[in-house]
Amino acid sequence: MKARLTIDEYTSGILTGDRIVLGKAISLIESNLSTDEQQAIQLVERIIDKTGNSIRIGITGVPGVGKSTFIETFGKFVTGQGKKIAVLTVDPSSQLTKGSILGDKTRMDELSKNNRAFIRPTASGNVLGGVANKTREAILLCEAAGFDVIVVETVGVGQSEVAVKNMVDFFLLLMLAGAGDELQGIKKGIMEMADSVVISKADGDNMKHATEAQAEYQQALHLVPSSISGWSPKVLTCSSLTNTGIQEIWKMILKFKDHATKSGFFEQNRMQQNIAWFQEHFNHLLKNDFRRFPSIQAEFINLEKKIADQKISVQAAANELLSSYHRAIKNS
Repeated sequence: MKARLTIDEYTSGILTGDRIVLGKAISLIESNLSTDEQQAIQLVERIIDKTGNSIRIGITGVPGVGKSTFIETFGKFVTGQGKKIAVLTVDPSSQLTKGSILGDKTRMDELSKNNRAFIRPTASGNVLGGVANKTREAILLCEAAGFDVIVVETVGVGQSEVAVKNMVDFFLLLMLAGAGDELQGIKKGIMEMADSVVISKADGDNMKHATEAQAEYQQALHLVPSSISGWSPKVLTCSSLTNTGIQEIWKMILKFKDHATKSGFFEQNRMQQNIAWFQEHFNHLLKNDFRRFPSIQAEFINLEKKIADQKISVQAAANELLSSYHRAIKNS
């Protein structure tokens, strides 16, 4: 297969579920080349009416909680139910190469060989929140390729949870038991975002600790304000090694989707996410347009220096820069 495909080849390949073409298409949308960006826009337009027919699941948790092991076990169970699953993992990036460090296909070896699964590790680069810049587009491409379940795994640090929450339907927080105070270091905001907390590694000698942690987290969730979805977050336990609890987690996710669909929240939430995405992307385009004027960039640096030297107020500097930008556009 040749390296560069036509828009028709990309479209037909995706719509027939060709995983190789899907991988190439995601590389296309991740590209910063202007020609690729234009083709990527055309591609998304071509497949947009074939998207939306999945359940999008965000999975996060502190490093060491076993996210990849859980996702592989969960993915094998879901594919065993006749579903197709796409896993989009966002890895920490090398600050030198901007490449993916962890290599998720090696961490999910069995799932990567499953013909009903697709795994795409993506470096987070310098994107705020650690979420790949084009993850939303990748979700749409996977849906158009016929995947029923889309999993987005976060880096598990910083603001990545907030970013992923705004692009998925169900947000799952994986936690460990038996590591001291169960609630220590858990940000209230993350607990408020979670549609479920799952205590992982609930096997062997850790079973007792997992059960205790389950009760503690369930109690903590009673203190969290009610979700606008009307869903009461559940706390479950599981073991990826013994496959216990996996079926219950899948049933819970299906129950959430049924609840959210009947209440109208499912569709409303996706609509609001799309509007937020539109606003975010438009701001991105504005910043890019701003950067195309060298004179404005020079003035930006000059105004920063004046602010640092307290020679101009922040408000006055911002207004001055905006006026210069308007003049640059008019004269371009």
